[in-house]
Formats: sequence, C-alpha cells, structure tokens
Amino acid sequence: MRILRTIAEVRSAIREARADGQTVGLVPTMGAFHEGHLSLMREARAHHDLVVVSLFVNPTQFAPNEDLSTYPRDEARDAELAKAEGVDILFAPEPAEIYPEGFATSIHVAGISEVLDGAIRGAHHFDGVATVVTKLFGIVRPDAAYFGQKDAQQVLVVRRVVRDLDLDVRIVACPIVREADGLAMSSRNVHLDADARERATALSRALDAGAAALRSGDPIVPAARAVLAESGIDPEYLELRDAETLEPVTRVDRDALLLVAARVGTTRLIDNHLLRGPYAPASATASLPDGKDDA
Repeated sequence: MRILRTIAEVRSAIREARADGQTVGLVPTMGAFHEGHLSLMREARAHHDLVVVSLFVNPTQFAPNEDLSTYPRDEARDAELAKAEGVDILFAPEPAEIYPEGFATSIHVAGISEVLDGAIRGAHHFDGVATVVTKLFGIVRPDAAYFGQKDAQQVLVVRRVVRDLDLDVRIVACPIVREADGLAMSSRNVHLDADARERATALSRALDAGAAALRSGDPIVPAARAVLAESGIDPEYLELRDAETLEPVTRVDRDALLLVAARVGTTRLIDNHLLRGPYAPASATASLPDGKDDA
C-alpha cells in the first residue's frame, strides 16, 4: 500500500491504473477507522482493481464550536488497518493541499442539506462535505465511491451533487455496522465514558421501537421518543422523513428514514433506520439503494 500526500501523486497513480484498464473504487473517510470503515474498504476491494481510501479530517465541515481539534486521529493505526484490508492507496493530504491559499469555492445543495443535521450544525457542514467530496471525485475519478448508511443525509447530499453536476461516479451506500449491543459504530464513540456508552444504546433501541411500532400499526415517532426518554436523552431531532427527498412524512407509504441525533454526555451521535414501504420495516442491515441510476 502506498501513502500519498499530494494531488499530483494520486493523479499519476490513477493514470497508470487507467492505462492498464483498471477500475477504481474510492472510500472517503476522516480516519479513526472502525469496523464500519473497514466494511466499506472490503466492499470496494471486492468490486475494483484499485482501491483508494482518503484520510482527511475536513476542516470546512466543522463550525468553530465543534470538535475539529479533538476529532480522533491516528494515521499510523489507520494505515495498518487499511493495508490489512488490501487498500492500494491511502491518500492522506495536509489541509493546504486540499484548500490552498486563496481557495474560494463552495458547493451548496439546497433543500436536503438544510434540514436535520444541516439545520442543527449549520449550512457550512454539508457545504463542506459537498465541496471536499467533489474535489476527491475530481482527483481520484473513481468508478464508484462507498459511504456508510449511518450518515444517510450525507449520502443523499452527495448523490444530489453527482446528479446535478453530472459526475461520472456511482454512489454506493453500505449497511450500518453496529456493536453487539446495537450502538452504531462511530469514530466519536471513543469519547463516551462508561455511563454515556451504556446510555447511548438507547438510540438504536429507540429506532428499533419505531420499527416495531410500524409493524404493529402504532405511531412510530412517539414509540421511539419514549425509549430515549427512559434513558434521559432529549434528542436534537427524531424525525420520520422520505428516504429520497428528506421531506417530512407521517406514514410509511414508501421507503422512509427514521433518523435521530442526540448528545449523550458531551458526544454527539447520529443513527437511523430505513423503513421499507409500504408497511414492512427494513432489517437493521438495510441500506439505501446503491445509486446505480444516480450517475
């Protein structure tokens, strides 16, 4: 595995691969790898000749009051894990390589980026995501890019960028990977103390309760909210939204997302369940469609 730091190095490697007729898969990450990241790498490895993983804690998607400075970083560990998964290139640039002096461009996706996490964290968040992902697509020019379903809104934002800008890349959403007790794997989980770690399982249990309510014909959101309340968690949001548009819905007449964000202790966590329309909920391993028609 090669660790590359510059755009020029990555482009040279991609040109060589393309000259040999190789396909390219990209896994964009901010590092601090866990099993969720590794599952994306395995999926890319199974379908492409060359696998590129980007490791870049993107400063433009963090507000001044957010956790950029404390976001977990361990490049040496991440590199060993990526190498063990058969990754070919780890692209680990410095911020100045991605955002050189005078950088003045930002991509804003109206609508779906302005609700849920966009409303809570601010417009900068998904503007930063959309901009850096578009840059990575331009640098790597992958056939497909792999994202985790835990960040469902991010997946939808990226798909809209790909569709609207006619980018030739397929967006693949892979199932959420969970701990044995149901907690969705996240790099931020390392910040949970023992008490917060136990309470955090209420997020997945709340989503399970919402799915069970759908099966029984009971109100979905109140069932989920009750589980959070039992653990003393007041969510930033707990909402049922259309799985493609993120418009609010009250019934699961088509695929819908039950999404939650909450602070547990000092750590902000997100999670979601995809509920299949018209009435059958998805399993815990379900993910958004792979986006074959999005590019």
